[in-house]
Amino acid sequence: MAKKILVIDDSALMRRVISDIINEGNEYEVAAIAKDGLEGFDMIVSNPNLYSAIILDINMPKMNGLELLQKLQKNHIEQTVIVVSTVAKQGAKETIQALEYGAFDFVTKPENYFETKGDDFKKRIHDMLNVATNSRASVERTKSTTGRTIPSGSRTASGIKTTSSLTSRLSSDKKASNDAISALRRRNEINDTLPPKVNPAKFTNIKSGTKKVVALACSTGGPKSLQQVIPMLPKNLDAGVVLVQHMPAGFTASLAARLNEISDIKVKEGAEGDVIQKGCVYIAPGGKHIRVVRKGTDYVLKLSEEPPIDGLRPCANVMYKSLVESNYDEITCVVLTGMGADGTEGIKALSAGKKKIHVIAQDEESCVVYGMPKAIAQTGLVDEVVPLNKIAETITKNVGVS
Repeated sequence: MAKKILVIDDSALMRRVISDIINEGNEYEVAAIAKDGLEGFDMIVSNPNLYSAIILDINMPKMNGLELLQKLQKNHIEQTVIVVSTVAKQGAKETIQALEYGAFDFVTKPENYFETKGDDFKKRIHDMLNVATNSRASVERTKSTTGRTIPSGSRTASGIKTTSSLTSRLSSDKKASNDAISALRRRNEINDTLPPKVNPAKFTNIKSGTKKVVALACSTGGPKSLQQVIPMLPKNLDAGVVLVQHMPAGFTASLAARLNEISDIKVKEGAEGDVIQKGCVYIAPGGKHIRVVRKGTDYVLKLSEEPPIDGLRPCANVMYKSLVESNYDEITCVVLTGMGADGTEGIKALSAGKKKIHVIAQDEESCVVYGMPKAIAQTGLVDEVVPLNKIAETITKNVGVS
């Protein structure tokens, strides 16, 4: 049975384009469309268990996308939301906010009509739906509505015909459903509760006098997950941090600005020639590969627009492999949530190059998508597997403070 999708966009053109893309295969079908957030919210409340995913615009009348996401959070309504966003500067900032407010991830809107008909936009929509509707969050949300695990998007016929039949089905399994919903809410509350900031006093004189760097990679679910890692790091961390988050051009500057705003440690979008300094996080610019290269006694960032690798630019493997030629005494590799296996080949190259590395991977339970951490864990190179709320402490425990 096709998975049901709700499309919310004030543009008639985009509603039609996205609906055509979704409906062209057998796996998904547009179950409803809404012209603004208010109309969309009413549809969600009327059919809370119908939609496997929601495609959401941000700038709309009556209730915009950010307001809708906040309203869903406030009312504890679990939905898998994919934002379709513009690349404009304000659009990038709003997209980062949407991810903070619970959106699963985002797809950038084409810049013109001809691109809406292109294969690239179509592929990005389908790829994101495939990941989102099969993610841990989506599966657990499905479980919460039935009291048992069923494939995301799968619904009995009686469960999708009318609101009254849906109410009847939920009532018949009320206790199991309520227990599952409570469990899911507890899990979400744990994941959404920021861990305490790391106490630097606990981690002094760790490997003092050694030259260290932290290299972190993440993808789907990363922007929100990073808010539970970067702001918790002490400002005097005894290493610089180079970070690859898979994002298109135009969005990483807003991500860096937001993280810098809520962190003690300095966060910036990496620029060509930046000298890597302790207590600073450098985020690879969207659309560019990032390397760490030696310049005199320092290490600096080198950016390039070489072709994407496995469809990725920036690519974490490029970052990790660049460190093979470095003379850092220790490289702390951190792999967080994300689909695919980016980072694994680069870390394997570091290991083969006899570099002293310490590998930290996020655990499956706290990942939005357990892809990248799983891939590196399967190599046997991982030293520690920890939940998201322990990542910052684990990094600091390994590199110390200056």
